[in-house]
Amino acid sequence: MRRYWIEKKDLFQDQVNFTGDVFHHIFDVCRQEVGSKFEVLTEDSKAYFVEVTQVTKKTAVGRVLEERIIPALKTPHIHLVLSISRFPVMDAVMEKAVELGVKSVQPFFSEFSFLRKGEKLSDNKLERWDKIVRSATQQSGRGDLMQVQDPIPFEKISSLINQKDGQVGLFAYEGTSTLSIKDYCNKVKSEHPQGVKDIWIIVGSEGGFSHNEVKHFTELGLHPVTLGQQVLRVETACMALVSVLKYDFDLMC
Repeated sequence: MRRYWIEKKDLFQDQVNFTGDVFHHIFDVCRQEVGSKFEVLTEDSKAYFVEVTQVTKKTAVGRVLEERIIPALKTPHIHLVLSISRFPVMDAVMEKAVELGVKSVQPFFSEFSFLRKGEKLSDNKLERWDKIVRSATQQSGRGDLMQVQDPIPFEKISSLINQKDGQVGLFAYEGTSTLSIKDYCNKVKSEHPQGVKDIWIIVGSEGGFSHNEVKHFTELGLHPVTLGQQVLRVETACMALVSVLKYDFDLMC
């Protein structure tokens, strides 16, 4: 079934109004018309099954036939802290992270990131990521928009991680590490028998992390976790970590 993301303000009682970019996408690009039926998603984690009743050159109207609540993401929430990589890689990670149920993505500047500290990320790139998130949300039927935060310098990571009870973190490390991702999951469960609320995953860009960055992470109490002997691409490492955590913490259903 086709799904489209709309703003809550476009929904009034049992009627949906389509205008602007949303109208263009649904009726010009996807060729929906009077009589078409599809779901629209809103930021309050609800889905509305609608039938199009009217289409003009720039606006359309739909009638709500059914309403359902989309289940919220289960906890622990997974947050991805990602050193800015090449833009095609970042685009791919954004899309797959939405589909896999990542709660938020925090880009940051590191010693080996594609953009160095002080370089400005264009507004166009941030807008592109927003469009990718919305498109992936529509495709997956997710009930909320994954949060993509403004990029931060490496030094500010410490203000995000392990600041509250129920938060844990790890960083993917291609160097020597005796802690596998499975061992990490077992360790978290044994140390937090009541469960955790948030898991922060830190992944480097194509160059990995510098010695000083690894030292800083360990001083924060973060665990260097290995995904095996093979060195994985950035996007592969992100998806592998998220997938394993989802499985091990029973987030798949």
